[in-house]
This record gives sequence, C-alpha cells and structure tokens, in this order.
Amino acid sequence: MIKKLIPVGIIVILFLWGVSVNNNLVDLQEGVRSQWSQVENQYQRRSDLIPNLVNTVKGAANFEKETLTAVTEARSKATSINIKASDLTNQQALANFEQAQNRLSGALSRLLVTVERYPDLKANQNFRDLQVQLEGTENRISVERKRFNDEAQKYNIAIRRFPGSLIAGILGFHKMAYFQAQQGAAQAPKVQF
Repeated sequence: MIKKLIPVGIIVILFLWGVSVNNNLVDLQEGVRSQWSQVENQYQRRSDLIPNLVNTVKGAANFEKETLTAVTEARSKATSINIKASDLTNQQALANFEQAQNRLSGALSRLLVTVERYPDLKANQNFRDLQVQLEGTENRISVERKRFNDEAQKYNIAIRRFPGSLIAGILGFHKMAYFQAQQGAAQAPKVQF
C-alpha cells in the first residue's frame, strides 16, 4: 500500500511545485505589465500637456508656425503608436514606440530652444509652469522606463533560471523586451555658445 502511495505523493509534490512556479511567473509577468502601464501613464501625461503648451506659445506674436506644426505632428504620431501588454515581448514594437516618443521629445526640445528668442513668452507664467511640468514629466518618464526595465529583468531572470525555465518553456512564458538607449546616446553632446 505504501509503495503505491509514494508515486502518487511524488506526482502531487511535482504538481504543487509546478503550480507554485507558474504562479510566481504570472506574478512577475503582471508586475511587468503593471509597470508598463505606469510608463504609458507618464507618456500620456506629457501628451496631455502639449496642447496647453502649444496654445500658450501660439499667443506669442510671429512665433514660428513650422515649429508648432512639428510638435503637433510629432504628438499625433507618438499617440498613434500604442503597445499592448501582449506586445511587450516584441523588441521591435517597443523600439518603434520609443522612436515615436523620441521624435516628440526632439520636437519639444526644438520648441523650447526657439522660445529663447521670445522674452515676453519666456516671462509668461503659464508658459513657465507648463515648461516646468514638461521637464518634470520627462524625468518621470525616465524613472518609469527604468522601473519597467527592472521589472522586465526580474521576470526574464525567473523564466531563464532553472527550474523556472522548465515551467516557462512548457507554459509559453516569453522574454520581455527592454527599453534601450537611442543610437549615439553614449556620446556626449557638443555644447557651443
């Protein structure tokens, strides 16, 4: 009788172990997805600030319409590219999303540089408040991307380490993509006055 129970006990133990590993991987996967929501939240915050910034800048006489158009178009493109939680394993999809966001960052930078030529606009309290909010949002985006990469790393380690790799392979858990630096970001920019 005891000899018959030993194989059943082993099967039960293996089953419970598999359930435990699976549940841990699901928790980690949901942590990555939750953190991705925070990244999107900050990008949305920035996108919501841009119309206010553009409208404030439009009030300045003779302001370069080309710059405002570039910001508006970059915002439109950036908001048209979305990543679903199921796409977080696709490095190319994440790279496309980040590229659109980087174009928007570049357009905003050009806008802020152009503003330097308009002392009345720079003195406008609404503009200064929006500029501070945008700078804060850019910092928040950076922090949330780092947190996303940290969560993705924990998850990726768990699905690659033994014994988690056994369950991950069987149940179809796939490696999550990371945010990566833009090409040339390692080189210091040249500042000229």
